Amino acid sequence: MEKGDWLLTTELVTFKNFIDGEWQESASNKLMYSVNPANTDDIVGVFQASNEQDVKLAINAANNAFPNWAKTAPSKRASILNKAADILEQNAGQYAEELTREEGKHINDARNEVIRSAQTLRFYAVEGQTLTGETFPNDDPNMKVVTEREPIGVVSVITPWNFPLSIPARKIAPALITGNTVVFKPSSDTPLIALRLVEALHQAGIPKGVINFVTGKASEVGDLLVSHPAVRAITFTGSTAAGEDIHKKSSFTTRTQMELGGKNPIIVMDDGDIDLAADLTVNGGFSLSGQACTGTSRVIVMKNVKEQFIEKLIEKTSSLKIGNGFEEGVKIGPLANEKQLKNVLKYIEFGKEDGATLTYGGERLTAGEFHHGFYIQPAIFTNVKPDHRIAKEEIFGPVVAVLEVDSYEEAIKVANEVEYGLSASIVTNNLKIANRFTKDIQAGTVKVNRTTTGNLINAPFGGLKKSSTSTFRESGRVGLEFFTQLKTVYIGY
Repeated sequence: MEKGDWLLTTELVTFKNFIDGEWQESASNKLMYSVNPANTDDIVGVFQASNEQDVKLAINAANNAFPNWAKTAPSKRASILNKAADILEQNAGQYAEELTREEGKHINDARNEVIRSAQTLRFYAVEGQTLTGETFPNDDPNMKVVTEREPIGVVSVITPWNFPLSIPARKIAPALITGNTVVFKPSSDTPLIALRLVEALHQAGIPKGVINFVTGKASEVGDLLVSHPAVRAITFTGSTAAGEDIHKKSSFTTRTQMELGGKNPIIVMDDGDIDLAADLTVNGGFSLSGQACTGTSRVIVMKNVKEQFIEKLIEKTSSLKIGNGFEEGVKIGPLANEKQLKNVLKYIEFGKEDGATLTYGGERLTAGEFHHGFYIQPAIFTNVKPDHRIAKEEIFGPVVAVLEVDSYEEAIKVANEVEYGLSASIVTNNLKIANRFTKDIQAGTVKVNRTTTGNLINAPFGGLKKSSTSTFRESGRVGLEFFTQLKTVYIGY
């Protein structure tokens, strides 16, 4: 974000890029500002507005460091990840406060993200030392045939602002433990907490050039990060449009892993627990201000329980406290930036224009403590049709669309007729229906009587259709596979 006419209420610190083991100013001689979305008078920090020259330096550093890092003992790589995890945990209080100031989520959620990120580093420190190839039987008694897993090379890591520490951790940790080197560009909205991860790895003793950190606008540095011939792999989380653009610009020999948009449904069956369904919708749709790729954005509810469900949903939503993430009891913080606020408000107008009923909320909050922040009431639309824009397109905000259906078959049809397939849930006490749902739904993450949000560190994560490139999954043990390539070896003796 470029500097505006904000009142500077805190001492400003200028942070640098990290390239080839050194903290460096950008060759552009330009700066950018990270702003608190809860109070735009508060500038969190000043960062480098990098250009392609900086990216070239970072990629060259990573490329030069790769041969030695690839040969480094797995136990030494693991030791560095574990030491970095220690640093995150030791500074969890400070980092959580910085994350809340920079992104807006509640301080408790921020602290949980810091701890989860440390756990991710530790998980891959262990799993990366157990990744092996295979031995293949053959008819020649004097020959051995095996596969070996090798690192790929330089990896570009490009991450969003909604989980600005945990998403980078689940990409960078498996990349490093398998012997790859990294060029990391975080979102321009949340560069400080991303820098803390790089700082922790540096303090843990990672060799120079193995991890490189460049801040700046995607329009200035993004193309080279995905098109440079030395970049052998790209792991990206963000919008589907941005993912498609990266896919087109990258070389056909460059491996890509992309986790993209979602339009996640929860189906409420008439035999299910309606109170639970309302809780799951509120938690899935409005936590993190609706800014989760797995957030609940559609509720597909059986006609004969729709009114009961809507009544409970409004009751529970109206009790949510909106405010600054440092305040006790706050459940909904600000949206991450002004662009996101405008986008959410635009879709609320789309909902009205298309004929849906705005049953609750949807207003921007500007009075009192909300005056300098990007706050909005959570919005509940009813009488939504499958062809309405709020039922088809990703909003990435606290907007829930309620669609009425008459049967399970109709619910599945409605749930599947969008271009996304990231996460989905059903509320039912019927085991037969639950089992059918896990087979019928077109989604990479499928849940029964749970929110659409959230995934385990040790379980695979990813989507179908336009929610993912559907090549390699993130998280869990399978998250290591993207960062390794197979070599088949025949040994005669």
